[in-house]
Amino acid sequence: METNVKYEEVAAQVAEACARAGRAAGEVAVVAVSKTVGPDEVSCAIKQGARNFGENRPDQLMLKADQFTDATWHFIGNIQSRRIRDIVGRATLIHSLFEERHARKIDEVAREHGIVQDVLLEVNVSGEESKSGLAPADVRALAECCAALPNVRVRGLMTMAPLGDMAAARKAFAGLRALRDELQSDFRDCTELSMGMTDDWPIAIEEGATIVRIGRAIFRPA
Repeated sequence: METNVKYEEVAAQVAEACARAGRAAGEVAVVAVSKTVGPDEVSCAIKQGARNFGENRPDQLMLKADQFTDATWHFIGNIQSRRIRDIVGRATLIHSLFEERHARKIDEVAREHGIVQDVLLEVNVSGEESKSGLAPADVRALAECCAALPNVRVRGLMTMAPLGDMAAARKAFAGLRALRDELQSDFRDCTELSMGMTDDWPIAIEEGATIVRIGRAIFRPA
């Protein structure tokens, strides 16, 4: 199974893409999306240098984050109110916040833990009905709401681009970057851009991604 974990290979490709874009490799964090694999593959990826992992289900986040405490865990899935208590504190960064009620619940649980929970606001830049997230025009209002919550810190924005259309992906990524740039004057911690997955991460890097979420290219099926 270990030969099907290609973190080193992907990390090298990311570094090359950064160089082509005139960026330092250290500007882009690779989140290895481990949602389809078990602890053995995670362990193998760690041996290859992976430090950031992404999960979209609370049960899997709990299982792996509690086992691999030296790794940095990201929650990239749909947030459910009843599972927020399982996510806060385990996930260093929650990528998928787009509802005020969830922001308030995260603040409440984080306060109980005595921490400030870092989050990204999920934005539906492309406007696809099948995708969740804030409309771009609504991002500032949620950012302002979060700014008033002492135990929530907005670190940036996240989006998912249309699949199979590289021109549309580039437009979505550029749009997210522009939105982040608009917010930064008022929200200084809003620096991160989580965008780009297995099929489109090179374009995301060209457009300023600071986090790319790569699963299938790293954890290849046997």
